[in-house]
Amino acid sequence: MIKHIVFFGLADSAEGKSKAELAEYIKLELENLIHLIPEIKKIEVGINSHNAPKTNYDLALYTEFESMEALNIYIEHPEHKKVADFVGKVRTTRAAVDYEV
Repeated sequence: MIKHIVFFGLADSAEGKSKAELAEYIKLELENLIHLIPEIKKIEVGINSHNAPKTNYDLALYTEFESMEALNIYIEHPEHKKVADFVGKVRTTRAAVDYEV
């Protein structure tokens, strides 16, 4: 099994939305991918708590896949690319880790 974890820092405002609105929109769009991409075995999206340190990332994505091949199918899937294109317009930072368990 492959676990794919990504953290995003978001702009204070972009694409006509506040940071909070961006985070909610991206969360919904990412979570919907489980219905569109069968390779996703599990997905969770968390928005950083308002009480957390300001140095934290704004959004966390946790996904599970059966194999690295399945992860690569997800990455190249047109529905994922749509969400990734939007995120690319509004993110300020990104960090990711993929590991096998």
